[in-house]
Amino acid sequence: MQVKGLKQQAGISLVGLIVVLAILGFLGVLAMKIVPTYSEYRAISSAIVKAKSAGDSAKAIQDSFDRSAEVNYISTLTGRDLIISRENGETEVSFAYEKKIPLFGPASLLLEYSGSTAKNGPPVKNDQ
Repeated sequence: MQVKGLKQQAGISLVGLIVVLAILGFLGVLAMKIVPTYSEYRAISSAIVKAKSAGDSAKAIQDSFDRSAEVNYISTLTGRDLIISRENGETEVSFAYEKKIPLFGPASLLLEYSGSTAKNGPPVKNDQ
């Protein structure tokens, strides 16, 4: 009588499952902390476009942004934080800010957001 070889079992071990679930849990928590800041960034980007079309003076643009910020629950920036400049005879509105998200203990995540109504993008930050 011949004994056939045992079939090798396939699958994931309990320890492997726990490691995979821990990694997925960490990524889920990270996503839950990042998504609100990104949606606020998108709201700010659309609010500056709307504010730019509201008027040509800096005061009118700031007031329009503040009204949009109140409606869209934007708490990171106010109209006075906007950078309003004239480029090639056209008014451009831009912004830049950092958002620090605490993770655990001394570890945190720093997100840098910037945007502009200019076609060539937001102004370049010179730290020199």
